[in-house]
Amino acid sequence: MSAVYIARNKEVAARKLGGEMMIMSGRDSTLFSLNQTATAIWQAADGVTPLAEIVTGKLCAEFDVDPAVALRDAEELVAGLEQHGILKVSNVPIVDAQ
Repeated sequence: MSAVYIARNKEVAARKLGGEMMIMSGRDSTLFSLNQTATAIWQAADGVTPLAEIVTGKLCAEFDVDPAVALRDAEELVAGLEQHGILKVSNVPIVDAQ
């Protein structure tokens, strides 16, 4: 399995409120509320850290979750956020993400 890299789309507005992230899509002005685990993924989406490393280093370290389950759930979340233009996803590092 190849690595998956994720980066925040620069064309969204995001603000952290409490432990959750509120994000507005620049594509269609849709508002999204991310829970704590999704917020952790969003904040770690730097384009150069593989998703699997984000899951083990952030989610499994902060939350009591099985790594395989956490990775599967993270992949589903990332796919949904990519469809809405909130995250960029690639099989190679996304160097222009910063």
